[in-house]
Amino acid sequence: MTIEITNESGVDVDETVLLRLTAHNLAEVNVSPDADVAILLVDEGAMEALHVQWMDEPGPTDVLSFPMDELRPGTQEQPTPPGLLGDIVLCPQVAETQAQAAGHSTLDELILLTTHGLLHLLGFDHAEPDEEREMFGLQRELIAAFHASERRRRA
Repeated sequence: MTIEITNESGVDVDETVLLRLTAHNLAEVNVSPDADVAILLVDEGAMEALHVQWMDEPGPTDVLSFPMDELRPGTQEQPTPPGLLGDIVLCPQVAETQAQAAGHSTLDELILLTTHGLLHLLGFDHAEPDEEREMFGLQRELIAAFHASERRRRA
């Protein structure tokens, strides 16, 4: 599995946590170890440009996902085949603002946003109430499992 992280945001981010998170989440949803994903951290100006270009929405956003091979979660018996999942673009400055409003750390917000972006790469959406329940439920499960694995790793 290749997880490439590029930080062009100018903000110091613990990329090793995002790397462990992404590897953990992909394993949890049975994606092939030969799948590739890229995570790009950008500043507000770059994120705003992408947001306008791809979503026709003004201002910077927190996360954008650009799926490539339309891979979907697999099962233990039949993992997702190898392929290119796509790109997750994060804006740490927007994440920091959201984290302060939510009362948690910027890293916790980036964990949430990375997981959210990854689920979008895997075909999940939240446009309809039932889709939102499914996606956000899985998002909560993945984040809780990741935090538990991090506690075991530190023990």
